[in-house]
Amino acid sequence: MSKKNQHVVPNGKDWAVKGAGNSKATKIVDTQAEAIKIAREIALNKKSEVVIHRPDGTIRDKDSYGNDPNPPKDKKH
Repeated sequence: MSKKNQHVVPNGKDWAVKGAGNSKATKIVDTQAEAIKIAREIALNKKSEVVIHRPDGTIRDKDSYGNDPNPPKDKKH
């Protein structure tokens, strides 16, 4: 199974979930929150990472759902 990271990116007025390196979106939805939920489900299944982008395309946040040998001491979730 691929460990392809999932990116939540702006797509016009909508938000898209894209696998790393893919030119085509896996899913396009109305809100960033909805896209994050979908990306997390995929990342949990693939044991990969979710990379959340801001509307300007810069990275806002990352969450790992794989076997991270050096997990961050992140208390946000």
